[in-house]
Amino acid sequence: MHDPFEESLRDLLKASPQPDHDDDAALGRVLKTANRQVGAGDLFSLMGHWLDAMMIALNNGSPHLAPVSRRNASVRSEDKAD
Repeated sequence: MHDPFEESLRDLLKASPQPDHDDDAALGRVLKTANRQVGAGDLFSLMGHWLDAMMIALNNGSPHLAPVSRRNASVRSEDKAD
């Protein structure tokens, strides 16, 4: 899989060579850190969407939580025989 971001990082590391520097190890650390950051961002985004969906569900379901009486409003105690 071709990744232009990874290729640009490789080119950047090759452009400034240092005698005691391992380019592959440095690139591995950079990519590992970048993947962690992207993964954390995706996780927080997923939790945000989940919270948004829960708030919408609660908002749409809240009218159904009110108590409902099945009695007729016209029937009163004075209409009943004692």
